[in-house]
Amino acid sequence: MLHIHDTLSRTKVPFTPVEAGRVRMYVCGMTVYDYCHLGHARMLVSFDIVQRWLRASGLQVDYVRNITDIDDKIIRRAVQTNRRIGDVTSFYIDAMHADERALGVQRPDHEPRATAHIGDMLDIIGRLEDKGLAYRAEDGDVNFAVRGFAGYGKLSGKSLDDLRAGERVAVAAGKRDPLDFVLWKAAKTDEPDDTKWQSPYGLGRPGWHIECSAMSKSLLGLPLDIHGGGPDLKFPHHENEIAQTEGAFGGVLANVWMHCGPLMVDDDKMSKSLNNFRTIRQTVAMGEPDDTRADYVVNPREAEMVRFFIARNHYRSPQNYTPDNLNDAQNALDRLYQALANVAPDDQGVDWNEPQAQAFKAAMDDDFNTSGAVAALFQLAGDANRTGSARTAGQLKGLAAILGLLQQDPQAYLRAPTRYKLGGAVPSAAMDDHAIQALIDARAAAKRARDFAEADRIRAALRDAGVELEDKPGGVTNWRRV
Repeated sequence: MLHIHDTLSRTKVPFTPVEAGRVRMYVCGMTVYDYCHLGHARMLVSFDIVQRWLRASGLQVDYVRNITDIDDKIIRRAVQTNRRIGDVTSFYIDAMHADERALGVQRPDHEPRATAHIGDMLDIIGRLEDKGLAYRAEDGDVNFAVRGFAGYGKLSGKSLDDLRAGERVAVAAGKRDPLDFVLWKAAKTDEPDDTKWQSPYGLGRPGWHIECSAMSKSLLGLPLDIHGGGPDLKFPHHENEIAQTEGAFGGVLANVWMHCGPLMVDDDKMSKSLNNFRTIRQTVAMGEPDDTRADYVVNPREAEMVRFFIARNHYRSPQNYTPDNLNDAQNALDRLYQALANVAPDDQGVDWNEPQAQAFKAAMDDDFNTSGAVAALFQLAGDANRTGSARTAGQLKGLAAILGLLQQDPQAYLRAPTRYKLGGAVPSAAMDDHAIQALIDARAAAKRARDFAEADRIRAALRDAGVELEDKPGGVTNWRRV
């Protein structure tokens, strides 16, 4: 049975959907004002694997991951670049989708945009006002009164007094309490017209937190089976979601709360605010991406390396980004592909009675323990190399598919250039396939002429250039970049 660590209860709980056989999962998505970085990649890949495993377990999944397309940062980007809000958000949504394709992240079943749910947000705000949980401030904003909601702080595990709101939240004019947060922002005269909507409170726009309450309730109903997001959303975003949704409708917002761990850089969380981030496209593009275009040419070997780098760690654990860690992930993924290159897999699908398949399932049912699942893949790779069994190789490829791995042609994968190998940049990246094959042909001619010294010289030259040769029976020579 699947068990999931629930952030709210701080325990691992057996997972039982509200409706048998169906999972309603909502994950907080991107605020689309810039390119996605590797910290975002961790969230995208982690929850992609979650939904893949739920489906592989025979469950019907309704997966919603929203897009925040109205926000202070988006407005600033539009003003700075003299573009309309819709043009800014459309460009970065296309860029996000390009990143998802590169990383093998499947699209959610629903991808709502906040601006399409303004009416739902206003309905919730009206309910909160009727219950005395929302009030109109002197500056025209509508705020949530946190001290009117008895459960505030239960997700973060802190009392109102512990939260020290003055250090976390700027105290706006008209707030009754520093912790109160904005549900509806009154329009400002210097903001673009396309950032303003009519409401019972005058022209304005929604606060960030109310957006997800409206979209999750509208598309999935209450309670959600799973609500997920990045590590920085637990407080205040998810705490505020709980307060406004449960305050408006009663009951609980979600039965299980999931938060992936942070991606760290030298003990600091990777983030735009710290300026220590690296974008997904910078990491996986073939060459330097053109930042005037949303799409880019992907290096498939490096893109799958990033996915594997994320998948080999448990989703809740902090993960440290360093070039050496990427190098190590690339080398490990290469070993799995080499097993499939050595032994062609059959196409019979996964045999769940096989021991490593059972180990894989046990790991994934234990709070999506992908590190344990990857260990089962390496065991299968070793068995395939040792026995030459196509069935074992088929098991390896079939189980890896559930994690979104090992679906490329092994030979094409191993011949693709990569920057992420021990020793830094790979010299063979400058040598195209035709040049490599010409040297292999010259080596074969030298061997036929019994000029073994020349054959050895060519092999050594290719090795120095990062190309490894493998002589097979019948005079066939395979090669791969290392």
